[in-house]
Amino acid sequence: MRPRRRNARLANRRSVRHQGLFRRRARRSSKLQRNRNKFPLSLRKLRAASNSALANVAERSTSTPTRRGDSRWLNRFIWFTAAATLFLICSGGMVTSKNVGLAVPDWPTTFGYNMFLFPVSKWIGGVLFEHTHRLIASTVGFLTLILAACLWRDEERSFVKILGLLAVVGVILQGILGGLRVTMLRDQIGILHACLAQAFLALIVFIGIVRTNTWRNFAATVDLTRFRPIKTIAIVTTIAIYAQLALGATMRHQHKDLAIFDFPTANGQWIPDTSDAALAKINSWRDARAYSNVDAFQIWLQMIHRFVAGLIGLGVIWFAVRTSKAARDVLVLRRLSILWVGFFILQFGLGACTIWSNKAADIATAHVAVGALMLCFGVSAWSFSSRVVSQ
Repeated sequence: MRPRRRNARLANRRSVRHQGLFRRRARRSSKLQRNRNKFPLSLRKLRAASNSALANVAERSTSTPTRRGDSRWLNRFIWFTAAATLFLICSGGMVTSKNVGLAVPDWPTTFGYNMFLFPVSKWIGGVLFEHTHRLIASTVGFLTLILAACLWRDEERSFVKILGLLAVVGVILQGILGGLRVTMLRDQIGILHACLAQAFLALIVFIGIVRTNTWRNFAATVDLTRFRPIKTIAIVTTIAIYAQLALGATMRHQHKDLAIFDFPTANGQWIPDTSDAALAKINSWRDARAYSNVDAFQIWLQMIHRFVAGLIGLGVIWFAVRTSKAARDVLVLRRLSILWVGFFILQFGLGACTIWSNKAADIATAHVAVGALMLCFGVSAWSFSSRVVSQ
């Protein structure tokens, strides 16, 4: 019995001790609550505001990196699509330069096969260039669909979503024109096909530009009265570049030999003679060397192409000079102007080499590719200069 009594006493002591501890804690918490209620109302509001601000900061710190990561991924995907489009233009340039656009006579099939199931063992000769061009075009089409869907999901600005939908319409129309060029055997469709390809590339590049933080947060302090002509120069020069690409496509899709074999002169003269007697003499010389005959239209078409190239050069140089004076602190425009001038010099040299090499396929294709890059620089210069004026 004694051990039981001893255990009961110990249990009573423990319960009394715990009750005292609970009472002390209760008194302490009530005292803290009274002190807290003694704080002025303004301090309590300040404390509540600080707590909510800290909660917002914590939420942003966990959510913002994900959105930034998604935006960065989408921007890279846009530029990847632009690079794939440029590669597609180069592929089409090789097809035209080698005159193998009809190496595969049917569309959308390839010699009766599903395009994606055509045996690799039969990818030989001109079929290799034409079939790979179709596969690259299909890839660009799929990339464009993904791009438009991502823009529709993630982009807040409605005009960028509309640009994505326009890209989808453009790539579908481009594929149809490519197929009609094969089935209808019309060179005019080939010219439209080439021109639309350049416009589609410019559209993808523009989407990429307006998605950059540089364009969104673009702020420049300039004298608008001196800067407005820069925007006009950029627009006019870009339009001239696109017209020049259309002229080049017209000459290339005639599928004939060069109308003029020398540069910078034209058939030994600065201004070519296209009279009937002169043309008869020129064609006699060409027949002796198994070249296709030429007419006055083809000669003057190449001369206009050279003349427009000179105008583009003046526009690009003028843009660079005006930018260095009126927008010296706008770094992005200064860099664009320098690159634009550099690519014009490269393009001018490639144009001369295209003539001197009698339209060598690799040089002519490089000439087309650099022309497309010139158009992209023009779109970029116009985009940023318009952004300055609109502020």
